[in-house]
Amino acid sequence: MKNSLDITSSTATLDAKGQILGRFATKIADILRGKNKPTYVANLVMGEKVVVLNAKDIKVTGRKLLQKEYIHHTGWPGGFRKISLKDQMQKDPCEVIRKAVEGMLPKNRLQRLWMKNLRVYSGEEIETKKNKKSYGQKSKLDNKTNEAANQVESSKSEATNK
Repeated sequence: MKNSLDITSSTATLDAKGQILGRFATKIADILRGKNKPTYVANLVMGEKVVVLNAKDIKVTGRKLLQKEYIHHTGWPGGFRKISLKDQMQKDPCEVIRKAVEGMLPKNRLQRLWMKNLRVYSGEEIETKKNKKSYGQKSKLDNKTNEAANQVESSKSEATNK
């Protein structure tokens, strides 16, 4: 049986400047899940896509900046790793918001789908593939395809000259 709900995807752009991390992550999680809509259904991905700007300007209360630690294990012997919130903010502030939102979402099959709809940027500008220009050397694959195309063109021109 198919659902007759009209699921439309729109984009919500949020500014993290001056926001408190936990409260902001809760707001993002609710929008991703679609709990702010009157047609909310728990087993469907109905939420909006969320774009977060100014991740570097997020605030935390108390002494969390020094005391909060992100812990993981690589799976190898001696692979216990931990990094403080302050160090993580310097390294990648986008990951701080991403991990906070992931912690606010239910741990089920839809969590991965919801997280795909979240984009976090540290500055005010949205960085997309269109905005990024690639400078420098071309890859080996590009050189090979260009050489192959040049050979085909030269063989065609030789055939037309005969």
